[in-house]
Amino acid sequence: MTKFILLSTVLAVVLCFFVSPLWAEGLIPLEDFFRNPEKSGFQISPDGTRISYRASWERRLNIFVQDIGSDEAKRITSAAERDILAYFWAGNNRILYLQDSGGDENYHLYAVNADGSEVRDLTPFKDVRVTIIDRLEDIEDEVLIGMNRRDPRLFDVYRLNLASGDLTLIEENPGDIEGWLTDHDGKLRVAMRTDGVNTSLLYRDREDHPFKTLLTTNFRESVAPLFFTFDNKKLYVASNLGRDKSAIYIFDPRTAVHEELLFEHPEVDVYRLFFSRKRKLVTGTGFTTDRFRYHFFDEQRSSLQKELESRLPGYEVTVTSMNKNEDKVLLHAGSDRTQGSYYFYDTVTGEFRKLADLSPWLPEDKMAPMMPVQYTARDGLTIHGYLTLPAGSDGKNLPVVINPHGGPWARDTWGFDGEVQFLANRGLAVLQMNFRGSTGYGRTFWEASFKQWGRAMQDDITDGVKWLIEQGIADPEKVGIYGGSYGGYAVLAGLAFTPDLYACGVDYVGVSNLFTLLETIPPYWELGRQMMYEQIGHPEKEKELLKAASPVFHADRIRAPLFVAQGANDPRVKKAESDQIVEAMRKRGVDVEYMVKDNEGHGFLNEENRFDFYRAMERFHAKHLGSMAE
Repeated sequence: MTKFILLSTVLAVVLCFFVSPLWAEGLIPLEDFFRNPEKSGFQISPDGTRISYRASWERRLNIFVQDIGSDEAKRITSAAERDILAYFWAGNNRILYLQDSGGDENYHLYAVNADGSEVRDLTPFKDVRVTIIDRLEDIEDEVLIGMNRRDPRLFDVYRLNLASGDLTLIEENPGDIEGWLTDHDGKLRVAMRTDGVNTSLLYRDREDHPFKTLLTTNFRESVAPLFFTFDNKKLYVASNLGRDKSAIYIFDPRTAVHEELLFEHPEVDVYRLFFSRKRKLVTGTGFTTDRFRYHFFDEQRSSLQKELESRLPGYEVTVTSMNKNEDKVLLHAGSDRTQGSYYFYDTVTGEFRKLADLSPWLPEDKMAPMMPVQYTARDGLTIHGYLTLPAGSDGKNLPVVINPHGGPWARDTWGFDGEVQFLANRGLAVLQMNFRGSTGYGRTFWEASFKQWGRAMQDDITDGVKWLIEQGIADPEKVGIYGGSYGGYAVLAGLAFTPDLYACGVDYVGVSNLFTLLETIPPYWELGRQMMYEQIGHPEKEKELLKAASPVFHADRIRAPLFVAQGANDPRVKKAESDQIVEAMRKRGVDVEYMVKDNEGHGFLNEENRFDFYRAMERFHAKHLGSMAE
C-alpha cells in the first residue's frame, strides 16, 4: 500500500474553509503525488551490460531494457490490466516477473526474453499463488519456487526449468512447513515448521537426507535463518531467543546453539545481513531507529557507502543492484522530501551519472520535513512516531490527520510518503505513530499488543492525539483519522470508542468485524491461525473480547462523518468487512460515502483508481477539516 507540501510562511495562517487564490497557487495537483513514477525499480543484468527498469505504458508499469551507455530503451512487457511490481533478471538474457489478476494476490510467474520476445506464463494454474524460494543466480535456466497448487493452504517446492517450462517437485509440504531455505548451492536444507503457536527449525546436511528438528520455540521467540555461511555448514540467524531485541548470530546446526554474536543494538531489533556473493563474505547489517542505519564489517563495502554518500550529501543512499562482478552499481538516493533518484556508478572507471528521477514533477523544496517524535502513553510506554507539518506553517492549532499504519505488526519509517505529503500540501498536519505491537522495538513492545485491538493499541493512538493537542499543534475541533488495513480498523475503532475525539474518518480496506476477519483469512495463512488467536483473540473462547473490540457492533456510537474505500477482490480484508460497517451506519440513517473498485484488492494499484480515491478523500477532508482542495 503501499506513502508532502507547499505552503508559504505568509499563507500558513490561512487555515480556513475556503480556497483563496493565494492558497490555490500553493497547491500541487493531486495527480502529481499519486502518478506512476517516471522510472523505477532499476536493476542491472548479471554481466553488467544492460539496465532494466519499470515505466508507464498504457497507464501501467511495464519493464524496459536498455544497453548501458545507450539512451534508447525497449519495452519488453505489455501489461495493460495491472502494474508489474516485482521482477528480476534470470541470467543475462531473460527476466522473470510476478503478476496477479485484479488484486487477488494469486501471483503467476512470467518469463520474457530481454529483447521482448517469448512472453510466457510459467505457472498458468487457476487460483494458485507462486512464491520465489531461490533465484538460483548461478544456475541460469532454473529457479526454485513455492506453489500451493496441490493444497491451497500449503506451499510445495518445485524446481522450474525456464527453458522448457518443466516443473519438478523437490519437496512436498507435509502440512506444517511455513518457510524454506536453500544453501549457496541452491540445495533445500532448512525448513520452518509450525503447529500454529510453536515453531521448529529443521535442518539436513544434504537435500536427499530427511529433515531433523534442531530446536522448537513458542512463536514469541524466533530463531530466523537468514542464509548459510559460505562453507554451507552453519547459519546466520536473527534471533531473540532468551532476549528482548533480536540480534544477528552464527548458529551451529550440529550443536543447535548460538555460536557467535555478530551484532546487536540496545534499542531496536536487528534482522538484516548483507553479503558479497563474489567475495563470499558478510559485509554489514542494517537497523532502523528514527531512520535506517548501516553497520559495516567489511572495509570495501564501507568505503563504497562513504563514496556514494559523499557524492549525494543529505540523502539516504541505498545500493539496489550490482552486476555479478560487483564493479557496476545501481543506487537510489532519497529522503523524506523526495521520492528520489537512481544513479549508475562504475567502481573501476569512476563513471557516475543519474539515470532517472522518480517524480521530477514534485519540487523537493516545496515538500514538508518528516520529523521523528516521541510521546508517553497513559501507562508509561514510550511511543515513537513521525510528525509532518504543512510547509511554512507555525505548527500551531492546525487541522490534523492521524495516520496509523497497517499490519498491525509492521512499523512506519522515515522517508518519502506520497500520502503524507499530499495531506500536508492541503494544509493538514500528519501524525504517524508506531503504537505497541509495531515491529522492530523488541519482543516486550510487540507482545504488549496481544489481544489489545481496540484497547491499549487504540489508546496509544488516542494518546498521540492528546499529545498533539497539549503541544498546541492540533486544533481539537479538526482532528481526522485515516488508515488502511489495520489502520482502517483503527479508524473505525477510533470513531466508535472515542466518538468525541475525531471530526471525521477515512477507512481504507479496513477491518470492522474481528469474527469475520478470522473466518475469512486466505487459505495460505491457515498455518498461522492459532497464533492469530493468541494475538487477537479466540472467536469461540473469547467472544466477548472480540465483540467488544469489533467496531461493527458499536456503530451506534459513531457520530463523525465516515468515508470507506474497498477493493472487491481483497483476499486479506474481504469486501464484507466494509459492507458490514456501511450497512450498519446506513441502517441508522447515517450517510456513509462508500467507494468500491471491482478490479482492485488490498489497496488500489491502478493509477486511475488511486486518483479517484484521493480525489474523494480531498473533498471529504476539505468539507470536514477545512483543508485546502484543488
